[in-house]
Amino acid sequence: MEEMETDVIPECLISFVDSGTVESHRYFLARRTLLEMLRDRGFPIPDDDLAISLPAFRARFGDNPKLEDLRISTTIPSNPPKKLLVIFCGIEPFKLSTVREIYSWVSKEHLTGLILVLQSKMTSKARELTEEIFKFRLEIFQITELLVNITKHILKPRHVLLAAEEKEKLIAKYNVEDIQLQERKWEIMRQMSQ
Repeated sequence: MEEMETDVIPECLISFVDSGTVESHRYFLARRTLLEMLRDRGFPIPDDDLAISLPAFRARFGDNPKLEDLRISTTIPSNPPKKLLVIFCGIEPFKLSTVREIYSWVSKEHLTGLILVLQSKMTSKARELTEEIFKFRLEIFQITELLVNITKHILKPRHVLLAAEEKEKLIAKYNVEDIQLQERKWEIMRQMSQ
């Protein structure tokens, strides 16, 4: 019986073969999802950043991107301006020292929001410290949650940014606290769509 040669890829399949690293592909997908999320929230994101292809991403950031280069900083020009920063964290455990390091860096900025993209688990002490020291809106995502933009799924209802009074009505209607809205959003959205 003949052995198949695994090093030879038929020409018709070459366009489907990804020759780059898995890490660069994950960063590409996560960064694109974040840019789409920020645009949906009203932040000015250039079309060129959203339309970048994987090969162009690798040409710009490399096959093993530096996390500092992947940071996203954007501002909504309003009064007062809203400034948001996205930080990609490494694969090492996210612990107290990591939180302190990020805080020392971002405390110099005048941020209204911070998004952390983690690749490892956050310790309970680190979570407590983030809730304690960051006085602005902090969102934490695992990179695996950002590989697909769930808002593009056909069965996913569209998120709508509520005005302050609409939010208060929703809180009163469902008898929840502000912090619980995020936890109950799927249940509330199902009820609203019926």
